Amino acid sequence: MVSDASGNVGQGTLPGQASAAERSPRRLTTHQQAVLIQVLLAFPDETVAVHYLPSAGDALNYADDFSTIFKAINWTVVPPQATENLPYSSGGLAVVVRGEKIPPSAEALRDALRIYGIEAQVTTDELNLCGPSDFASNLAGNLASNSANNSASNSASNSASNSACKFALAVTGP
Repeated sequence: MVSDASGNVGQGTLPGQASAAERSPRRLTTHQQAVLIQVLLAFPDETVAVHYLPSAGDALNYADDFSTIFKAINWTVVPPQATENLPYSSGGLAVVVRGEKIPPSAEALRDALRIYGIEAQVTTDELNLCGPSDFASNLAGNLASNSANNSASNSASNSASNSACKFALAVTGP
């Protein structure tokens, strides 16, 4: 409950707080994108997955911003995928890693985002957002290559989605 200028008490937002409808959609500025590209260029040949919460109105566009950056530096990018069950992050952005140790590229991304006051929570991949483990991925790849029904074009188009990534970026609600 918030009181207005006349002293009436009712539902509302405190001064300085924006409601979800008033909040502007999250997007990376051109400058932020350029800085992230410069920082992440130091980590060639990475594979990353991008997931977004479809119920968050700005999540797809925000996920696309990150996907564009990753593609610009020639990383292998699993295209943004709508995923309902994403790890909670108070800042609306999570860096999801396979084990306890954060990869240097993911750490650099997190630290670069902090420059702009964008907090990306680091969490472990309990939901398998990074794809199968290397062993499972290799096993699946070998089984697929031995299958007579698997054409070369299908194999190539599925390679990014079937390969294990170093980390995943999860875009949730603000």
